[in-house]
Amino acid sequence: MLLQVRNLKCGYGSLEVVHGVSLHVRAGEIVGILGGNGAGKTSLLKSIVGLLPPWGGEIRVSGRPTQREPAWRSISNSVVLVPEGKQIFADMTVRENLLVGGFHNPDRKMDLELVLDRFPRLGERLGQMAGTLSGGEQQMLALGRALMARPKLLLLDEPSMGLAPLIVKEVFEEIQKLRDLGVTVLIVEQNAMATLRIADRVYVLETGEIILAGDSADLLHHPEVKRAYLGKGYKEVWE
Repeated sequence: MLLQVRNLKCGYGSLEVVHGVSLHVRAGEIVGILGGNGAGKTSLLKSIVGLLPPWGGEIRVSGRPTQREPAWRSISNSVVLVPEGKQIFADMTVRENLLVGGFHNPDRKMDLELVLDRFPRLGERLGQMAGTLSGGEQQMLALGRALMARPKLLLLDEPSMGLAPLIVKEVFEEIQKLRDLGVTVLIVEQNAMATLRIADRVYVLETGEIILAGDSADLLHHPEVKRAYLGKGYKEVWE
């Protein structure tokens, strides 16, 4: 098992926001974590990479416990987070952003060519300041920068945020192709339909607890998935 999370608890100050979550990700999978605002999705990812120290529970990467390790060790564990809002270095060029992502990678020049082959639009803009890219291009840059670190497990936090529907489709197609590079993906998203279409399995998170888990095909029209997003009084509007 590439990632195992058991009874994970975490929070801020005295407020616990993730209440005993357990999940797993096998090598080669795309696994989604779905839920509305305030469900605890981002906090869960931050705990997995050490940015938010767990209050309890266990995190194992390739069988090794990592819950007491600092955030910087996640790279050496081959776990990389693409944070919400992309968080690229706006005042650096596209090339500089990519090379920073491969800072600990001795073969980063060779891997730069592989990333540019995957995202040719970035190759056309290597000398351009990253902050001048379109939203979709910035998301591609964030993905490319993460790939420069040679992750085995890539954590994606809301990759569709702020993007037009056509660009969301393009970004999710690229995420689906990451499997071809041997990258396993754990994706946190509010865009349930886009995630269900590319993920092998999903977990549905509500107020810090997993309320549902299963194969994407089985949960595509599950009423609990709809309720988690639309509330108890939801109407049948799900596209």
